[in-house]
Amino acid sequence: MINEVVSEKGCIDILVNNAAGNFIAPAVSLTPNGWKAVIDIVLNGSYYCSHFAGKTMIKHGRGKILNIIATYAWTGNAGTIHSASAKAGVLAMTRTLAVEWARYGIRVNAIAPGPVDTEGARQQLWAVPHAYEFIKNKVPIKRFGREEEVADAAVYLCSDQADYINGEVLVIDAGLWLNQMMFDLDAIEALMKDKSHKKGDS
Repeated sequence: MINEVVSEKGCIDILVNNAAGNFIAPAVSLTPNGWKAVIDIVLNGSYYCSHFAGKTMIKHGRGKILNIIATYAWTGNAGTIHSASAKAGVLAMTRTLAVEWARYGIRVNAIAPGPVDTEGARQQLWAVPHAYEFIKNKVPIKRFGREEEVADAAVYLCSDQADYINGEVLVIDAGLWLNQMMFDLDAIEALMKDKSHKKGDS
């Protein structure tokens, strides 16, 4: 693939490692084949593409690599040990290559999208209405992300305007990963209203 692109275009300016595999499975139920399939697609695939594209980028003295990860690369997430582990590996790879390859004019960054209601995600991750509503309501702005919002961030990080950004992860999830509260905001507001009402009565 890399050789074909170089043969036709002369060089590779941008590589986006966007291939992924994921499905919900408790760790105790995950088969070795299930584990291997996701690790091969997400972690190994990102490394192989970066490795071979990186060689030609080094030769030409420039290049931009963008990896797609997920916030559970650093938080973990029940039911996705295979994907979380693979994404954590890609995160480490992003930062390592950013340091190693900056001297060759290559920037390596990542984006971590939150839930985006694509057809594939809908089938694999929130196929039942309860799951869909639960995830949507966990997002502070109460909606799923849009594909173009992720694409806009990717375009920015691969543009000249981001030439001083290297080894970073841009989170695009409307604050979802920060929303790990012990208490529910609606419940807190209801409690405060109830206390205010009782104080007024007294």
